[in-house]
Amino acid sequence: MIWWVYQQAAKVKELEQVFVATDDERIQEVCEAFDIACIMTRKDHITHVSRIHEVSEKVSADYYVVVCGDEPLIEADVIRKIFDVIDEKEEYCVGGLCRYFTDPAEVVDPANIKVATNKEEDTIMLTRSPVPFPYKTIMFRYKKLIGVECYNKASLDYFVSQPKGAIESIEDVTLQRFLEHHIKVKHKLVETDALSVDTPRDLEKVREIMAKHVTAVNKVSRCARGGHSNLNQWTRIGGSLLIQQKSTEFVESSLFSTREMVA
Repeated sequence: MIWWVYQQAAKVKELEQVFVATDDERIQEVCEAFDIACIMTRKDHITHVSRIHEVSEKVSADYYVVVCGDEPLIEADVIRKIFDVIDEKEEYCVGGLCRYFTDPAEVVDPANIKVATNKEEDTIMLTRSPVPFPYKTIMFRYKKLIGVECYNKASLDYFVSQPKGAIESIEDVTLQRFLEHHIKVKHKLVETDALSVDTPRDLEKVREIMAKHVTAVNKVSRCARGGHSNLNQWTRIGGSLLIQQKSTEFVESSLFSTREMVA
């Protein structure tokens, strides 16, 4: 799964450096096998944001773009949209991406975090419950959080300096910590079919989608090469890695990147 996410992040040319941040030696071994830069972090991180803060103490950058390692269907063009949440005038940069739900079953699944924003894409609510509640109208669409985020160093420092608030403790929604302390969080709406692997059901869906993707690419390759696939060995191994590994083995890793702003 990490291989697929890394390949998409590496296509975003605006990112100066791309690493995998993890505390799992198995993920480190996969990264070494595929020549992926990897930074090992402490094992006591409760949230992915605190893990990225540790990395920010080692790697200096203006902005840290985080792509969760359980987002194998994310595309480079979607990752690139995260730059829209950056406002250099703001002291804190905290933002992410969201999409519309396409499956009603996803809306009621508490594994999917729902987001409500205003017209400026400022985040009003983050919750595992379906929000807003359709009391006066049903003429709206629910929005789902995607595992792509952006922070500056000041926001990461602030996050680790504050304890969990009451709402974050109840719902276990990490970015709620910023909202509880009145720090603006932006969420950019994008078009994507990205699906995070949070449950065995998600893993089953992703396996099916990626198997179709690999099959389609192989068919195109055979047509282009007169019946011979031009997929190299690494691509085939990468596909097998995604489809065969247990989701729980990789959910705790985060892929992060740094973007140096040019004056």
